[in-house]
Amino acid sequence: MEPVSRRTVLGAAGLAALLAACGSPFAGRPLPIAAGVAPGVYLRLGTALAEVWRDRDGLDTSVLTTGGSVDNLDLLASGLAEVAFSQVDTAAERLTTLPGDDPRAPRALARIYDDVVHVVVRRESRFARLADLRGARVSIGPRSSGYHAIARRLLAAAGLDADADVAAQLLGLGDSAEGLRAGTLDAFFWSGGLPTGGVADLAAATPIRLLDLDDTLDDVRARFPVYSAGTVPASAYGIGEPVATLLVRNFLLVPASLDAGLAHALVGSMFAEQPRLAATSPAALTIDARAAIGTQPVPLHPGAESFYRESKNA
Repeated sequence: MEPVSRRTVLGAAGLAALLAACGSPFAGRPLPIAAGVAPGVYLRLGTALAEVWRDRDGLDTSVLTTGGSVDNLDLLASGLAEVAFSQVDTAAERLTTLPGDDPRAPRALARIYDDVVHVVVRRESRFARLADLRGARVSIGPRSSGYHAIARRLLAAAGLDADADVAAQLLGLGDSAEGLRAGTLDAFFWSGGLPTGGVADLAAATPIRLLDLDDTLDDVRARFPVYSAGTVPASAYGIGEPVATLLVRNFLLVPASLDAGLAHALVGSMFAEQPRLAATSPAALTIDARAAIGTQPVPLHPGAESFYRESKNA
């Protein structure tokens, strides 16, 4: 018997996925996904999930490039997206503006990974802590992003007014990295998976440090308990020593009105293809069914809840 080649195996697997997708009750159904900016983790994972849901469930997926969590929740509420990535703080705030029975209210499919707050400076700069940024040129992110609010809260905890005490700029990750590289920015905030490609690319070209946030964490977490304390390891981005930071949970959200069967299928396919997602982004390595239910204060969608209940009993 001739050995089976890798191409034959992959071809057979692709054919099996195609046949399964054709038999899906959701085949051909549009599914727009609100992701994020390039080269952030939201966009990379959103693109990978779109492929998974297209291959396994036959969905007609599309990925929307957005400004981040605020944009994503607006798109979800308007019906222009049916799946959205969001930070926990942004999603929790949105829940306070919608009645509990509103069909547009966000519901969670899963907690997927935790963001790490970055405050990036050049390695040779004088900045050692947030309070040192007084008078500096600092990007605090677009207003449509989830990390814009985090930047303001952290600066306030350091005794700085983002509108008066720093020369604030509202740049996305790509423009912020370029500004730091070119010397037109002194620092920028970012919240993303570790490592984030855009920051890693910057570090490969320009030696950087991350500011240690230890002296602001207690104050911020006392006022915003959705955040957790964490550490960026010394090996990240070649920073040389560990730094204290905030961790922010990230969720996959859908509107409350989404069909329960579809929500169940989306979660099932995501976990079935977790190794495929992890190959796209290291952040996906933390996607785990036991941690995925930790979406408080955002309720799980009933379809997702049924998947986790079945998984526990299997």
